[in-house]
Amino acid sequence: MDIRTINVISLAYLGDSVYEVYVREHLIKMGIYLVENLQREAIKYVSAKSQSKIVRWLTDNNYLNNDELDIIKRGRNYKRGSHPKNTDIITYKNSTGFEALIGYLYLDNKIDRLDEIIRYILEEYDEKNC
Repeated sequence: MDIRTINVISLAYLGDSVYEVYVREHLIKMGIYLVENLQREAIKYVSAKSQSKIVRWLTDNNYLNNDELDIIKRGRNYKRGSHPKNTDIITYKNSTGFEALIGYLYLDNKIDRLDEIIRYILEEYDEKNC
């Protein structure tokens, strides 16, 4: 299977779930156990607005390689007729690109790089941007 030929929205669909599991695990390991608190903290990472900021932050810090940037661009540039009403189109497209990257790394079995990127987000982004 050639990962680069998979519909980028399918990669984003998978990436959304994979990223959510990483974030939930991180929060529980931090000692947050009440679901209400978990949900409130998770939004700092998993909302479209947060993911859009994370993509810009990763890009500004030159943390991503060219292949990863290409996947994000494919997700961001995908032509879609609609977007959620609670966010603007640019934010939504950036978050779709981020989710596509996560799905791509997961499906391509680049788990070490996936772990590295998410660990970087959860440890460094949290302290500077939340």
